[in-house]
Amino acid sequence: MFDSLTEKLLGALRSFNGKSRISEEILDETCRQLRTSLLEADVHVRVVKDFVDAVRSKAAQQNIQKSLDAERQLIRIIYHELAHIMGGKATALNFRVRPPAVFVVVGLQGSGKTTSLIKLAQYIRAREKKSILVASLDVYRPAAIEQLKILADGVNIKTFDNTSVTSVRDRAILAKEEAIKGLYDCLLVDTAGRLHIDDNLMDELGELNTLFDPAETLLVVDSMTGQDAVTVATTFQERVPLTGVILTKLDGDTRGGAALSVKAVTGCPIKFVGTGEKPEDFEVFHPDRFASRILDMGDILSLAEKAQSTIEPEEAERLAKKVKKNAFSLGDFYNHLQQIKKMGSFENLIKFLPGMGQVSKQLQGMAPPDTELKKIEAIILSMTPSERTDHNILDGSRRRRIAAGSGTKVEDVNRLMKQFLEARKMMTRLTKSPMGKRRALW
Repeated sequence: MFDSLTEKLLGALRSFNGKSRISEEILDETCRQLRTSLLEADVHVRVVKDFVDAVRSKAAQQNIQKSLDAERQLIRIIYHELAHIMGGKATALNFRVRPPAVFVVVGLQGSGKTTSLIKLAQYIRAREKKSILVASLDVYRPAAIEQLKILADGVNIKTFDNTSVTSVRDRAILAKEEAIKGLYDCLLVDTAGRLHIDDNLMDELGELNTLFDPAETLLVVDSMTGQDAVTVATTFQERVPLTGVILTKLDGDTRGGAALSVKAVTGCPIKFVGTGEKPEDFEVFHPDRFASRILDMGDILSLAEKAQSTIEPEEAERLAKKVKKNAFSLGDFYNHLQQIKKMGSFENLIKFLPGMGQVSKQLQGMAPPDTELKKIEAIILSMTPSERTDHNILDGSRRRRIAAGSGTKVEDVNRLMKQFLEARKMMTRLTKSPMGKRRALW
């Protein structure tokens, strides 16, 4: 996510080269490189100009050139300006309406609209504890209604599935009636998309807006299209009262232009981002946290929230007690790995840590960490229950059997045992520290 932009911005900041003071020439060169980096990332030209002007103006106001920590102050200014152009702070969904709150999802074909609607439904159900009905009004694209039903059934979300009605208006009316009768908190509506913006599409969305008076009208845009995403958002906003944007495909080869430009150009906040195909690859957009990620400063808050939402409290408490008693076994280690895997791939998780953007690039030439985790799982699953409970019985013959059963080498089994024992020792030490209860499993 934003790898190219991160690399370019960090390259611009290397102009300091460790200097404690910044001359006018260094500041000029830094601003020039910032401008070039943002333009290459496909950020809107007006946004780039405003951003660079703001950085230079605040640098002058704070008189950082005479400061002993000028580099740190300038990075802080850049961080705050990045967060500012992306919206400053997260924008919550509007539930302050009489139920059912209607959320209409709009966008062009191929932007990930239907998948994003299901992810949004899962997010609202899990985080907001709301009951949800989803409905497709796309009567034009073959199997669009069936696609939504299949995706919704896969995650146990109720679908309005009246297939006898083919009129968009009639389907909308019946879906709303079902949501009211079923006492649902939210009705999420998937609308028809087009390959391009046309009058028929906009007229239909205008009619639906009048019919539903939605609490939210969310536009789904493909972040890989760069400034085209901004153009799409601007055009939709001129015809439909948008309340937010969902950026998709941030796990792809995106240069960051859409994320940095949408709010500044349209005034419409980015509310969510999609970073993959899995349900957990869907995040609330926090401008300040994304600014931190772009500058490779990490995002510990989002990582902690991921852990809180995916790691079961009862399981964490049980493991913490075993660690404290020095009874943490290979079986417990395996169970903990399964909890962590729910948070996403290792490659995505390490990008939440400060300075790990560069480390992740170094890992590209090595075996993927998730592949190594699969190897560890295979080794542990090749053990008997008694071996997973008591690692002390793993003599040479048992290790050879385990290696053969898991398709690995004895050296791999030995390496796992060494890592496990070191981790076990460290976790036990942490539980004895003042912060141990919070840190032992994290």
